[in-house]
Amino acid sequence: MKTQVTELFGMNVYTDKAILVGEVDDVLLDIDGKKIDALAVGKLNPELADSKGHRGLLIPFRIIKNVGDVIIVRHISTAFRSTKDENFS
Repeated sequence: MKTQVTELFGMNVYTDKAILVGEVDDVLLDIDGKKIDALAVGKLNPELADSKGHRGLLIPFRIIKNVGDVIIVRHISTAFRSTKDENFS
C-alpha cells in the first residue's frame, strides 16, 4: 500500500503495545535513496518518554511496523518507559 507523505502529518503514533507516543510533526526524507529516513514526533506522551527539555523525538522509519489510520512502531523497552497502567497487565 502506498501512502502520500503529506498524509503522515498529524497522525498519531502508537507502539505495538498500544501506547501513545505522540503526533507526527515532520518527515525526514533521504532524497538520494528515495525513501523516508525518520518521523519527527511531537506532542509526546509525558508518561512514556522523558521529554523534559525536548520538543519531540525522531523515530527511525525502520522500526515502523504499520501505517494506516495511525502509525504503529515497534516497542523498544530501553527507549520508552512503561506507563503505570502497563505495569498492572
